[in-house]
Amino acid sequence: MKIRPTISSIRLKFILFFVLLILIAMQIIGVYFVQELENRLTDNFKNSILERMNFLIYNLEQEFLKDRDEEGSTTLEADIRNILMENSAEDISEIQVIDSSLKIIASSNENNQEIVGKRTTDKLVTGSLNSEEKIDDVVIDPISGRIWRLYIPMKVNGEMVAVVYVEGEIEQVYDQIRVINGILITGTVIALVITAIIAVFIAQTITRPLTDMKKQAQAMAKGNFSRKVKVYSHDEIGQLAETFNHLTKKLQDEQAKTESEKRKLSSILTYMTDGVISTDRKGRVILINEAAEKMLNVSQEEVILKPVVELLGIEEKYTVEALLKEQNSIILDYSTEKNPYILRANFSVIQKDTGLMNGLIVVLHDITEQEKIEVERREFVANVSHELRTPLTTMRSYLEALSEGAWKEKELAPKFINVTQNETERMIRLVNALLQLSKMDSKDYRLNKEWVHFIEFVNRIIDRFEMTKEKGITFVRRFPKYPVYVEIDTDKITQVMDNIISNALKYSPNGGQVTFKLIVYHECVEVRVSDQGVGIPKESINRIFDRFYRIDKARSRQMGGTGLGLAIAKEMVQAHGGKIWATSIEGKGTTIHFTLPYDREQEDDF
Repeated sequence: MKIRPTISSIRLKFILFFVLLILIAMQIIGVYFVQELENRLTDNFKNSILERMNFLIYNLEQEFLKDRDEEGSTTLEADIRNILMENSAEDISEIQVIDSSLKIIASSNENNQEIVGKRTTDKLVTGSLNSEEKIDDVVIDPISGRIWRLYIPMKVNGEMVAVVYVEGEIEQVYDQIRVINGILITGTVIALVITAIIAVFIAQTITRPLTDMKKQAQAMAKGNFSRKVKVYSHDEIGQLAETFNHLTKKLQDEQAKTESEKRKLSSILTYMTDGVISTDRKGRVILINEAAEKMLNVSQEEVILKPVVELLGIEEKYTVEALLKEQNSIILDYSTEKNPYILRANFSVIQKDTGLMNGLIVVLHDITEQEKIEVERREFVANVSHELRTPLTTMRSYLEALSEGAWKEKELAPKFINVTQNETERMIRLVNALLQLSKMDSKDYRLNKEWVHFIEFVNRIIDRFEMTKEKGITFVRRFPKYPVYVEIDTDKITQVMDNIISNALKYSPNGGQVTFKLIVYHECVEVRVSDQGVGIPKESINRIFDRFYRIDKARSRQMGGTGLGLAIAKEMVQAHGGKIWATSIEGKGTTIHFTLPYDREQEDDF
């Protein structure tokens, strides 16, 4: 933004200085020039008339010496009048010849001939006759302006005979002076304008680095040391700008050193995932980072100067003095019935150089997921151990019975061997499912996707189950009438459908119905498989996709389930970028939903 110069601006002062300097100089020059010009022009005007008057006076003297007694000679007045008329000019308005008796002999002004023969009352005529010297003065006529009057005494044979009176139009000289004054004023104005423009550029050249330094000083006052003053020249002002930049760099370095540790600490506290709380020596909170605010669900304003033991909710078990001596971490359990939430708090004492305690640092770690993973790991090990132990125990019992002679019994031996085979197949299915989950959890897991006609693909899977279904279960299909193409790994989605349909058939009553529905959205397709079984309790609806989770464990084992089918289906659907969930009403049935990404634009290519 341009800064307009004010009366206190150094730029305006520079401009005014140059303009006033030129104005004063032009005034001095103008006064001197006009005065000298006026003197020269008036002198030239007067000298010009005087030179002509000398010639005129010579002719007049000859007329006074001329003998006029001869017959036919003209009178003196007529001859003088003719001489005056011959010497009239534009710069001379009138010439009069006045004799020693103050009588006007002749006049060159034809319009003023009535004064001829009359006595003049002009006192300067008398003065010129008496002093025998030239007299001149300037008078102002209301019509003609300035008039220069000249009185020249004339002698003949040493005797004063007359005075020549001349009126010169000196006003035309002043007219020329006025024209010249106008030219001078115009030149002065032009000079002032040019001077002002030059002064603006010069002032800008001088004040620009000063303005930059002012802005830099203001920026430095606000803590901004990144700006630099541009060096426009290498004179004193340029050296000042370079020195200012050097000063800025030094201040920036010193400020950086001072703020370095503070920025590091602030950055660490802001971006670290662990919560950090700092207290004073009395155990009152003086600093808390954003992570700690989120962990404890508090704001900085409400916890500042609050006792840390009260903030952590351990005031009944610990005091500040006890926390200073605490070597081990403290587990803070904020879990509810629905949401587990566990924090681990580590304490460190802040000491001065003198060794005195200056405060306490509390570092909070969210170990909820670790505890959850640990619990899940224990449950997983327990479930696997239990799932393997049951068939192994059964197989050992039957094998012991066979080894003790039961193989000789024709009726019992085949039954024992059949049970042993069933339990062996059950263990094989369990191990295969575990291997498949382990493979999907690995980083090298890849999908072999291809574009398929999804409705035909799903129909083939349903047809396969429809050929082997039992219990009089009917299948209902509700699919769009138009083709839908989806990019999937056919083997993995086939396994997903197999697991979902198998569960629907297992838990459907005799004569029940399994409904298949496909819904096409803008960015995904949704598959719904609904049965009319017993349904799933609300408290279990979100856990049926967990590994080894069973609602009715006895019935599931009786039907040969491993508890991993839906867990495997969840992993495969999520690997495709989709989602899987369940909705259920107890006593009326369950619907398994899963989605797959759908790109309508790429589908158009097919």
